[in-house]
Amino acid sequence: MPMGYRHTREQILDGALAVAFHDGLSQLTYGRVAKRLDISDRVVVYYFPSKDELVSEVLFSVGTQLQQTLEPAFGSPARDHLELLRAAWPIVAQADADAVFALFFEANGLAAAGRDPYRTLVPQLVDAWITWAAGFLQGTPAERRIEAETAIALLDGLLLLRQLAGPAAAGRAAKRVGVADRG
Repeated sequence: MPMGYRHTREQILDGALAVAFHDGLSQLTYGRVAKRLDISDRVVVYYFPSKDELVSEVLFSVGTQLQQTLEPAFGSPARDHLELLRAAWPIVAQADADAVFALFFEANGLAAAGRDPYRTLVPQLVDAWITWAAGFLQGTPAERRIEAETAIALLDGLLLLRQLAGPAAAGRAAKRVGVADRG
């Protein structure tokens, strides 16, 4: 840690995550992070020289946390996208995961609107998620990739429905597509 700074890079990233979860990604600024941590915004700039880097680290951190949460559910390789989704759905369809997905969908919206750094960062993150999920599927590399793409598409659709129409609507849809128990 540089002399005179009482915060580490990790602490500043934690502050940035807190700002993003509280105010949204579109409101993530050096000033808001600094205010949250009661430090000068120059300290934030020292550790994150560009806002793009700060946003990237926030999204990467959220993705890593989510992967760590999901990984234990993926014991043995799944046969297909539905089997993978059945393992993931009970974990991601929880109230405590809603904030993570709200942040992810905000990033998607900013990417779709052409906002930097989201328009380049989000497709990279989605590709990394597909590659990661493919590692939990059976088949040839091409088959695993297609199954992972399908799993991510269905999961994102169900989670977006959960965000916009509520847990009951997402639960009904998950049952209909065979992801959740029909009972």
